[in-house]
Formats: sequence, C-alpha cells, structure tokens
Amino acid sequence: MRAAFYDEQGAAREVLGVSDLPDPQPGAGEVRVRVVASGINPSDIKTRTGFGGKAKPFARIVPHQDGAGVIDAVGPGVPDTRIGERVWIYMAQWGRAFGTAAEFVVVPSAQAVRLADNVSFEIGASLGVPAMTAHRCLFADGDLRGKRVLVQGGAGAVGNAAILLAKWAGAWVAATVSRDEQAEVARAAGADLVLNRHEEDVSHAIRSATGGHGVDRIVDVDIAANINVAVACLARDGVVSVYSTETPEAKLIIPFFPALLGGFSFRFVYVYTMPEAAMRQATQEISACAASGAYVPRIAKTYALDAVVDAHEFQESGKAVGKVLVRLQNA
Repeated sequence: MRAAFYDEQGAAREVLGVSDLPDPQPGAGEVRVRVVASGINPSDIKTRTGFGGKAKPFARIVPHQDGAGVIDAVGPGVPDTRIGERVWIYMAQWGRAFGTAAEFVVVPSAQAVRLADNVSFEIGASLGVPAMTAHRCLFADGDLRGKRVLVQGGAGAVGNAAILLAKWAGAWVAATVSRDEQAEVARAAGADLVLNRHEEDVSHAIRSATGGHGVDRIVDVDIAANINVAVACLARDGVVSVYSTETPEAKLIIPFFPALLGGFSFRFVYVYTMPEAAMRQATQEISACAASGAYVPRIAKTYALDAVVDAHEFQESGKAVGKVLVRLQNA
C-alpha cells in the first residue's frame, strides 16, 4: 500500500515521506479499512514535532487519527457482514504505529463507526478527534436543549464541531473568532452570535445577548488566556470545558471567589482518555447528527497523498480555516 510515514520527529519537509509499505492484516477484533479520506489534527502535528517534549512512541509512524472509507477485511471475532460497510474512524494511531495516512488502516472494530450512506467520506474524515472532543465538552454535564453555550475559537476544527453539535442538540450558541473569514465559518455552522474577540468586549456582549443570564457551558480552546472572560460570561453553576492550550508551559490561575460564588466547574477534556461509555455515546450521537444532515463542517483544503507534506505545513501554518484532508483514493 502507499502510505505517508516518518522515522524521526521534526519538520514535515525534513521527515515526512511517502512510499510503499506492506498491507496491514486485521487481528482478532479488528477490521481493515480501505481509506478514502484522511483527516489531519493538531495532535498529529504535535506527535510529529515532539510538542512539549513528547517522545516518538514508535520507530516508524504512519500519521493521522481520523479517516473514512470502506471495510474490506475483518479479523477473528468480527462478523463478515461488516465487509463493505462505509465507516468513519477515530483514534486510529492512538497506541498504534500506523494511522489513516495510508491506503489501508487496521483498527479495533469499535473504532470503525458506521457512516450513513448520505454522508460523504470527506465529512466522515472530518469527524473523529474534533467531533469526539466537542461532544465530550458539550454533553459530559447533561442535555443541552434550551441551554446557552459559548464556543471560544468557533472556526477551529473542534470549535466548528461544537457549534454544529450544540445547534443540533437545541442550544443557543455564541462563538468567538479572530477575523472575518472565521466569522463566516461560525455563522455557516449556525452560531446565533459571532464575536470578534479582538474588536469586541466578549463578556459584555454575552451578558447583553442573554439578558444578563450568561452562558451555561463554555467550550474553550485556551482557558489560560481566556479565564477572566470565562468567569465573566458564566451563568450560575456554569461549566467550562477545556481541550487545548497554546503552549505546553501554560498555567491556569482561577479567580477563587468569583468561581466559588458562581459555583463554576472546570472540566478538562483529552479525547484519547475519554471513558469508554462517553466514547460510545459520542460515536452514536455524532453519527446521528451527521446522518440528519446537520453536521456540515468547513473543509479547508484536500490534498493528494503525494502532497502530504504540503497538507501538514498548511495545517501547521495557522492559516487553514476548516479541516485539512488527504485523499487516498476514489470512493
């Protein structure tokens, strides 16, 4: 099979290559997927570059956690009826050397989730890490119907997913962005209020838009930088869910008395260590959202496998608005 891989950590152009590798074979409880589209995440970049001093976990890595395609082989214990099933994949490279940046990938059967016939492989490859993360941030503390949600960073992959899922679930959603192009993405996802965090007083705008109530949930991309805004925006007993930081050395300082008096809660979400029950709930509800037609994420750009270096550099540049995909083969 053709696959992208790297043997050393470093810059994409220095370490990432494409070559023929042996076709993987599924073991017990596993399926092999013929990958149509592979999605790139910031965590894929961090693993390749050794972000925060993270060591390379395997001698050779085929990157990418997310993807979509068709099951073409199954291992012992998996029914043959799964062969030919359209699926989306999550955490393909977690605890394994080979991810979805290849024509074939082997994953545990549960991590190849049925993809409805009306959902494209491109959307399927855009689910995975962003949608699973957003789902946990949004739903770990109960139903969202009638709730108010603020998404900090509404044009990022997780932020975009959070808007889409929250609107599907019946919430009122505000989102912050940094520039006009991002505002268009947040509005297209269904955000009721879009705020430029560089030009507007976010907490004042949120209080005004909610009649002084504030928001019940915040999905935050960088709580260390946004803590004061979060405290000023939260309603009584509100929850902040945090999934990322800009630097590995970031420290979070919480104003104690405002948080105490408000009864605020802070949840930290790392998709790779989500409880199994939360993962099952997430895959079911994300699939239902996608099948309903409500999950339409922004695709920033799709690259051929031979251009995987360009794809990684675009993801890493900060200029991508939406999901960056690599196309492995035609459906």
